[in-house]
Amino acid sequence: MDISLFDFPLPESYIAQTPLKNRDEAKLMVIDRENRTIEHKIFHDILDYLHPGDVLVRNNTKVIPARLIGEKVETHGKVEVLLLHQIEGDVWECLVGNAKSVKVGSHCSFGNGELTCECVKVLDEGIRHMRFIYEGIFLEVLDQLGQMPLPPYIKKQCEDKDDYQTVYAKIPGSAAAPTAGFHFTEELFAKVRDKGVIIVDITLNIGLGTFRPVKVNDTKDHVMHSETYEIDQKAADTLNKAKEEHRRIIAIGTTSVRTLESCYKKHGKFVATHEATNIFINPGYVYEAVDALITNFHLPKSTLVMLVSAFMGRKWTLHCYQEAIDHDYRFFSFGDAMFIYGPYDYSKNLND
Repeated sequence: MDISLFDFPLPESYIAQTPLKNRDEAKLMVIDRENRTIEHKIFHDILDYLHPGDVLVRNNTKVIPARLIGEKVETHGKVEVLLLHQIEGDVWECLVGNAKSVKVGSHCSFGNGELTCECVKVLDEGIRHMRFIYEGIFLEVLDQLGQMPLPPYIKKQCEDKDDYQTVYAKIPGSAAAPTAGFHFTEELFAKVRDKGVIIVDITLNIGLGTFRPVKVNDTKDHVMHSETYEIDQKAADTLNKAKEEHRRIIAIGTTSVRTLESCYKKHGKFVATHEATNIFINPGYVYEAVDALITNFHLPKSTLVMLVSAFMGRKWTLHCYQEAIDHDYRFFSFGDAMFIYGPYDYSKNLND
């Protein structure tokens, strides 16, 4: 499909720049994808749409302060390094600004030399493998020197680094947050559990795919960047039992979707695993793992809009997005949310 089919006009004023003080008071668009109805609610109203026995799946990855600003040792020129993925030991895959000047053997320094790195491999599109040199515990050093890797459409750093974390963030390793989870509070999760909903944690460390726009004109030519996910045995057993008993599996966010669908498509069931995925979900894809979805409103022509379009139809997705604009919803990472549920006939997806 031509990616222009996933474009829509969005005034810049609709892009949320800061999180709400009370996370669960964001707007919530509730969409019945079978009957094509829309309701406008507040996020904590999600309780009214969850059923006892539902399995709510959340990505417990934790964002690391992965944005480092320093200088090239050889030239003293400014350099920006974004850590994307740990390769092995102290070697990380990084996205480097002004990367042409960073070659194998180049060194960068951050802080007062408290953290340095050496380029050990050069890849395309600004990607470098960097070996970091430091004293102490790497994540503690990074916490002192790094900034949160906010998307480029957010103009200033958060006053509190926890603003760009979910309340259930646990496993460090992501270069971006699973932002649909921002709307949940511990109090709301307690009410969810009290209702008989089962909460399952999985982990997908979010990397380059979040930062890379689609640069091709046809979706068939787009290649997703690989990300690593993990499902433990307890989670796999809980998910499989829900499938056997025809209970809903509800994904919090697109990263949970990608994890669940990747595992189920590959293995035919949920298994305990730690592996990579480059799954690209777009119209024509048939969902097998996920029955309902909680997600934010995403960038035009992005793979995330395509993922949502595959879940409920492209035309209906763009209609709902226009409805959000008409009702002053806030967009993107710190923005409002939608809950999509109900049966769907995937055979009509490409024309929907």
